[in-house]
Amino acid sequence: MKKTLKYLLGIFVIVITLYRCSDTTYTMGDLTAPTDLAITTEIVGATTANPNGDGSGNVKITISANNALAYKVDYDANNAVDLVYLSSGTVTKKYATLGLNTYRITAVAYGKGGTTSTITKDVTVQSNFNVAPEIVTNLTGGTSKTWAVDASLPGQIGVGPWEGSAVPEWWAAAVNEKVACCNCFYTSTFKFSKDAATGAYSLQVTNPDGAFTKTGSLTTLPGIPASGDEGCYSYNGGTSSFSFVPSSTGIAATTPSTQTSILLAGNDTYIGYGAVQKEYEILVLTETYMYLRVQGTETGNAWYLKLKAL
Repeated sequence: MKKTLKYLLGIFVIVITLYRCSDTTYTMGDLTAPTDLAITTEIVGATTANPNGDGSGNVKITISANNALAYKVDYDANNAVDLVYLSSGTVTKKYATLGLNTYRITAVAYGKGGTTSTITKDVTVQSNFNVAPEIVTNLTGGTSKTWAVDASLPGQIGVGPWEGSAVPEWWAAAVNEKVACCNCFYTSTFKFSKDAATGAYSLQVTNPDGAFTKTGSLTTLPGIPASGDEGCYSYNGGTSSFSFVPSSTGIAATTPSTQTSILLAGNDTYIGYGAVQKEYEILVLTETYMYLRVQGTETGNAWYLKLKAL
């Protein structure tokens, strides 16, 4: 009898518990979008006499909002919108189109539950730079020239610190090191062209075996998986404009470097390695050999690339 009573009592407790659980009310909380979203711009070198800057094209951009969890920014909505994630609300952007140009900055603040707020701001910037003629000739051949990573050279890719050094002191690849795992690194080609009529520059990337890149937020290339190891990923290539700009990598003038960078536009192109940054400093450039330095995918890294003319 006692066992029966205990058994019935147990069933009663379970039923009461389930009943109470069924009355529980769940709420999603406040889903108010971020408020007071603002874009603050500081044009480097701006003075009363030169309100559009010192000609470097550099603009410090700060995005702020209340209740924002993350930010994305498009640096020029006059072209196609390409929103880039910001790890903080402040970034320095180099605008490289020569002359005096107005750019429309678009900022998106993300709040709880995917809520968003958007704002735009125009900024007018002066950019002055005269690239050495031999750099243009060696890179483009005067019209167009195609390059590829040179697997036959030691250190065709290498890694070193971004600051305080200008050599891949942490690691440098051996000859043909990536052939077995990632041969697309060597078969991808990069065609640099100069339009004779307009003087505009463009880069065409061709990937017969995919793009050598990382995944997720460590690359800007569209269609790359959100996660996975470094390797070759299916990619149809792309074309974008590019500009020559004064290098901003911080390498001292006494270090072998042309002090000139190739700055790619948009997110569809890259040189050698599909990373996030689009400024490639030209350390050495001859008719047949190019040595580049670019900020790596991880904070504090510099990547080095050696290419050959085809």
